[in-house]
Amino acid sequence: MTCRDLVLAAGVGALTEATWRRGTKTGPGNPTTAMRSRFVALRVRPANRTIPRDEDGTLPQAWLLAEWPAGAAQSTDFWLATLPEDTPLSELVRLAKIRWRIEHDYRELKTGLGLDHFEGRSWLGWHHHVTPRHRRTPVHHHPAADRPKSDRAGLTLYGIVRELQRALAYRIGTCPTCHHTFPT
Repeated sequence: MTCRDLVLAAGVGALTEATWRRGTKTGPGNPTTAMRSRFVALRVRPANRTIPRDEDGTLPQAWLLAEWPAGAAQSTDFWLATLPEDTPLSELVRLAKIRWRIEHDYRELKTGLGLDHFEGRSWLGWHHHVTPRHRRTPVHHHPAADRPKSDRAGLTLYGIVRELQRALAYRIGTCPTCHHTFPT
């Protein structure tokens, strides 16, 4: 039986609307900028010969979380989670949806800090790559990173990293790895 079959068998009546965070775009249908959709969470036993069995020989239970947006004929996204049985739906949804945020932040770090062209293999090499060479200038400055997409969005991840770099340079005056002195 597929994940889709299990969710369809649970039916529309099993769906619960959940909000996982606030966005930045308001609209007539969403004045509070809530990012929300309909979800169903089912306890299942995923079958696979490589999944270790419990002591009694049964497959361990997991959560099957499915998103079924309003207006869609069926569920569109699925997640499996090995979280405890008493995990609330809101926490399952938050953890499932945070993946997008992590991928977005990683893209910002790649652009802002030049991680996409760093090929070092050590902590010292990475630290040297991302530590600023001048107190007022980050290593790789991306002009768009200074401007939030919305006046309600606050600092971008790159903006926060840049501020932390400035604070580090001001506080200690040298790079703790290579001992390069920052101008004052």
